Amino acid sequence: MNYTSNLNMMAEHNIRVALIDDHQIILEGLQRLLANMRGYEVTASFTNGLDFLDFLQTSTVDIALLDVTLPDVNGIELCAQVKRKAPDTIVIGLSNHSERSLILQLLQNGASGYLLKNIDARELKASLKEALNGQITFSREVKEIIARPSLSDLKQLPKLTQREKEILQLIASGETTVSIAGKLYLSPLTVETHRKRMMNKYAAKNTASLIKLALENNLI
Repeated sequence: MNYTSNLNMMAEHNIRVALIDDHQIILEGLQRLLANMRGYEVTASFTNGLDFLDFLQTSTVDIALLDVTLPDVNGIELCAQVKRKAPDTIVIGLSNHSERSLILQLLQNGASGYLLKNIDARELKASLKEALNGQITFSREVKEIIARPSLSDLKQLPKLTQREKEILQLIASGETTVSIAGKLYLSPLTVETHRKRMMNKYAAKNTASLIKLALENNLI
């Protein structure tokens, strides 16, 4: 949408905002902030990303404030799905995660900006206005992150093989080594070897950090 159409939209009705975050206290805090902003209304809030997709089947929103870490779906992939289903919906990331690579991936999937959750009401309002005017918007700290990439951001992450991806997806789903071995017709020793190899490949201290890295970088 261009600047003129956004102004018309604001004149015709309140800006309809959807909130997607798995922490109820965050949802409640955002609802209070937006309730005090003239011209905005929270029309729906969700703790699961797939519920928001279902909502878009029959309803529309102008802005979606989206956490990238959700219990049922990768927020980065969810952003792409939202833009395919409702291309006029402005998606803005709102998260505690400050990894530059994650921010850029969300933008590549169609987001109009990225905010950290420590923003105040004034910064939130300014960012929403920028997005409605067709600009890419960042909170102050995100602007600093984007401007100063770290060495780890510049380093290309190695790819997972198809087998590694299968195993890591099952590990992330809570499967045990024995059950993974049974499902993939491998020996438990082979599964463990793949797991250790992936940890070495990504310099992960443990399986949990390996899964976190893979999710944040859209590897699985």
